Amino acid sequence: MEMSMASTTPCFSLPKKTFCISTPIFKKHLFGTTLPCCLSAKLPLKLNPIPTSIKCAVSEATQAPSEKKSQLMRRSDIRNIAIVAHVDHGKTTLVDSMLKQAKVFRDNQFVQERIMDSNDIERERGITILSKNTSITYKDTKINIIDTPGHSDFGGEVERILNMVEGVLLVVDSVEGPMPQTRFVLKKALEFGHAVVVVVNKIDRPSARPEFVVNSTFELFIELNATDEQCDFQVIYASGIKGKAGLSPENLGEDLGSLFEAVIRCIPGPKINKDGALQMLATNIEYEEHKGRIAIGRVHAGSLRRGMDVKICTSEDACRFGRVSEVFVYEKFSRVPAETVEAGDICAVCGIDDIQIGETIADKSNGKPLPSIKVEEPTVKMSFSVNTSPFVGREGKYVTSRNLRDRLYRELERNLAMKVEDGETADTFIVSGRGTLHITILIENMRREGYEFMVGPPKVINKRVDDKLLEPFEIATVEVPEEHMGSVVELLGKRRGQMFDMQGLGSEGTTFLKYKIPTRGLLGLRNSILTASRGTAILNTVFESYEPWAGDISTRDLGSLVAFEDGTSTSYALMSSQDRGQLFIGPGVDVYKGQIVGIHQRSGDLALNVCKKKAATNVRSNKEVTVVLDTPLDFSLDDCIEYIQEDELVEVTPSSIRMLKNPKSAKKTR
Repeated sequence: MEMSMASTTPCFSLPKKTFCISTPIFKKHLFGTTLPCCLSAKLPLKLNPIPTSIKCAVSEATQAPSEKKSQLMRRSDIRNIAIVAHVDHGKTTLVDSMLKQAKVFRDNQFVQERIMDSNDIERERGITILSKNTSITYKDTKINIIDTPGHSDFGGEVERILNMVEGVLLVVDSVEGPMPQTRFVLKKALEFGHAVVVVVNKIDRPSARPEFVVNSTFELFIELNATDEQCDFQVIYASGIKGKAGLSPENLGEDLGSLFEAVIRCIPGPKINKDGALQMLATNIEYEEHKGRIAIGRVHAGSLRRGMDVKICTSEDACRFGRVSEVFVYEKFSRVPAETVEAGDICAVCGIDDIQIGETIADKSNGKPLPSIKVEEPTVKMSFSVNTSPFVGREGKYVTSRNLRDRLYRELERNLAMKVEDGETADTFIVSGRGTLHITILIENMRREGYEFMVGPPKVINKRVDDKLLEPFEIATVEVPEEHMGSVVELLGKRRGQMFDMQGLGSEGTTFLKYKIPTRGLLGLRNSILTASRGTAILNTVFESYEPWAGDISTRDLGSLVAFEDGTSTSYALMSSQDRGQLFIGPGVDVYKGQIVGIHQRSGDLALNVCKKKAATNVRSNKEVTVVLDTPLDFSLDDCIEYIQEDELVEVTPSSIRMLKNPKSAKKTR
C-alpha cells in the first residue's frame, strides 16, 4: 500500500482504488486510535497541519470537468439539496431549525413542531411519508431543500427527488450510526454521482459515539463503491432540536452556521445549459382545487415563462402540446408566482392537466425528452375487493368496484413505486408495494376519504429465474435490551432469519442485532417482537435482494374466535367466551356470522355465540351474578393486517375496522 500526500488530504492507493480522507473528518482517527478497519495498516504517516475551515474536494472535483463543455455552466447562486436519513434520525427536526434560523418565520409567529410533516397521518404517526419542498436564503444563495421519508417502504419518494438535486445531507444518529435505510438512500445518491455532506445529528445524547459513527459511515461509502471525491466527505456535528452545529463534537457553534457553510462550499450549484432549448422533468405531482394538477421539477435547460407554449414528451418520444398557465418558485415556506424561471431552479407549473411524473416539459420546436425516472420493483402485494359483508354501505360513501378502481389507478399517478392490476374477478384488484406499511398508508388514506372495501393478507412477490424459485430477502436490524435478547433471537430464528452481526450499543444497555431474513418472515413479526421484548425492541428493515426460497415459515400458532350468528354482543355471552381466548369486542357491538371476534388460545378456529342472552325465567335467584369482563384488545389497521392469514380478510370502513373469515375460502371452521 502506498500513500500519496496532497496539500491537505491524505490519499491511500489500494490495488484497484485510491481513497482520500479529508483530515478534518479523520483527525481523531489518524492522531488517536485506529483507522477504519478497511484501511487499518501500519502507514508511514506524515500529516500536514489540520485545516480548521471547511474544505471540500467534492465540489472542486465535481465542477472541474463540466466547464470544458462550452454550453454547460454552473449556477453559483442556487443549491438544490435533499435531506436523507434513516427513520427517526432527525431530518424533519433539523429542517425546522434551518427554517427558523434563516428567518423564514416572524419572531412572534407560532410554528408547530415538524412543520414539514403537514399531512394528518404524518403528524399522527410521527413519520414523513411524502417528500416536500421549501427554500431558504443564506448569504445571497438560494438553498432549495427537499425533506424526504425515512422508511424503506417509501423509498420510491427518495429515488424520484434525487433527480432534482446535486447533493444530499446524509443525517446519521450519533448513537445508532448508519442503519438499513441510511445504506439505501446513500446508495441511490452515490449512483446519481451526488455530493454528500454527512451530518452526525443528536450529538447531545449522553451515549453519543461520534468516532464510531464517522468510521462506520466511511466504511459504508467504500462498501458502496463511492468515488475518491465522494469518499472525501465533510462531516458536520449537530443537534437539530437545539439548532446548533460545529466541525467537532466538543465545540458546537451557537447556530447552524457551519452546516450552511458546508452546503454552500461542498455541494455544487446546478449544471445547466442556459441558452439551450427548455427541458424540465416532472418529478412530483400535486393537486389543488382551483389550479388543478401542479407539476414540480427542476428546469434542466433554457428558461420557463408564464403563458409559454410547450410540448410534453414521454421517454418514448411521444409528444403532445400544452400551455403553461402559471409558474411558481419556492421562497421560504410558500410558493410564490414568477414570470420566468431560469435553468437550475426548482419550480411548480400549472396549466397542463394530464401531465404525469417522469414526463418532460420541453421547448415547443426544439425540445427533447429527458431520461424517465426509474424506481425499484415492489416486493409485497395485497388484494383489494368490494365489501361483501352484511354491514356493507352502512358507513362508507364509495362502495362500488368502479369507485375502488378509479381511486387505485389515481394513486398510480403520484405513487411510482406502487403497481395495480386487475384480480381474478371484476371486483378484485391486486396492489403491489414496497412493504406492508406502504400499502397500509394507502388504505388509511382511502378510508378517511370515505371508501369502504376489503383487503386480504399481504403476500410476497416471488420470481422464477432458470427454473429456480426466488423470494425477496431483507436486512432486519433489531435494537433490544439485553434481558430480552434471547426471546427475540429465538423468534427470528423460527422465521428463517440468519444473524450476521451483533454488538453492544454504548452505555444504554441495549444490543444491536443484524439479520438477513425472508420478507415472508417479516409479515406479522412486528407485534410478536414487541410482545417478546415487553414493548422495548425497535425493528427496522430494508430490501436486500432476491434469493432462493428459504422453506416453509409458520407465522401464527393460534387460531381465531369466530362469531356464530348475526346480532349484538352481550355481557352474558362474552363472560363465557373470554375463557376461550382474548376478545376484540365488548358488549353492545353489532357482529355478523363469520366475523373474527377474538384470538383462540389454541391452534384452529372456534365458532362462538357472542350474542346469547340470559334466559328470562319466572324463577328468581337469590343473588345477581356480577359480570366481570376483560378489556378487549384494540387492534389498529396495521395490527389487523399483520394478524390475518390466508383464509381471512380485513373489512375497512371510514369508522370501523373488522376482521372476518373469507367466505370464498375452502377452509372450514371446526
